[in-house]
Amino acid sequence: MKGAIWLDCDPGHDDATAIMLGLHCRNVRLLGVSTVHGNASAENTNNNAARCLYAFAAAEHIRVCPGATKPLIRPERHDPEIHGLDGLGGVEGLPRADRPEVQARLRANGDAIRAIEGIAHAAKNLYKDGIGRKLIIVSTGPMTNIALFVSVYPELLHCIQEIVFMGGGVGIGNRSASAEFNILCDPEAAQIVLDVPIKKTMIPLNVTHTAIVTPAIHHRLLNPNIPLSADGSLPPAATPLRHMLSTLIHFFTESYKSTFGFTNGPPLHDALTIAYVAMPELFTCRRFRVDVELSGMHTAGETVVDVWNYRSCDDSWGRHGKNCLVAERLDVEGFFNFFLDCVERCDKVSPLNPGTIPQSELGFVNY
Repeated sequence: MKGAIWLDCDPGHDDATAIMLGLHCRNVRLLGVSTVHGNASAENTNNNAARCLYAFAAAEHIRVCPGATKPLIRPERHDPEIHGLDGLGGVEGLPRADRPEVQARLRANGDAIRAIEGIAHAAKNLYKDGIGRKLIIVSTGPMTNIALFVSVYPELLHCIQEIVFMGGGVGIGNRSASAEFNILCDPEAAQIVLDVPIKKTMIPLNVTHTAIVTPAIHHRLLNPNIPLSADGSLPPAATPLRHMLSTLIHFFTESYKSTFGFTNGPPLHDALTIAYVAMPELFTCRRFRVDVELSGMHTAGETVVDVWNYRSCDDSWGRHGKNCLVAERLDVEGFFNFFLDCVERCDKVSPLNPGTIPQSELGFVNY
């Protein structure tokens, strides 16, 4: 087992794939999910996470812990151009948010547990006063919840092994000339997290933009048993789950084509965080000092990666140190083999598929 993780997310098409990977990769145990403002409103990200937990056959004890509905200081912003109005635009086959089995994922004994309390509870229970293990926090949205957790519960920092986040870029942005969306939504929160004396790993746009769901990968997602066609046409989906994932990819494909000019498929940004925890050997990383520009008129939200070591740093992971591992390269083929293996595992238990194990009979589905 590589690690026990808590996933903080804002689903979002690629966040949905991160949830699926967290539940079905062989050597990661997903302890809980919290949601945050970002790709859509907090209400929609809550509902979308619950819909995904049900569709991906999460163990029944895993509930959505709702978190921050807005950034620490700035006005909230969403990204309907990329993700649709509800955050999962164009996705077919997911149950509606008002279905009882989905709503059940939003409550524990009738009440919702807030994000920072959920993380604190998981960290304490896992660490067990030093006789257990430390928690890995994975962030695939704005880092408001993580900043609040480390500020409200500083006594629990020793229970955290690492914070892995998808966000930022080295010299590039995607929702401004210089800033990536997750960081741009709440740059102050990102800086708070970067200053915490815990190991952090950043999966930036430079790497996520290499994880492209090409037509060949999309074909394997739909039906791995049908050979690639000469004309590039996609086969029918082998199962309802695969159809749902295909519609997710298709909407994301069209968004990235119209907005960013990606012609060969969309990048699966957020899924790489789970892949990093499960298979770090797929990544090449280097340690740098990383800060967030908070006040620039044209550069607010930019991640400033000190690649030339201009700043004098100590060996800590905190305010005065080289505070972040930054991913620089990805084994793309290895990642998609990992991704499709997890889809196959999910396919065997998803309640979206006829003949799978009833939800009431599911236990842990982590391997």
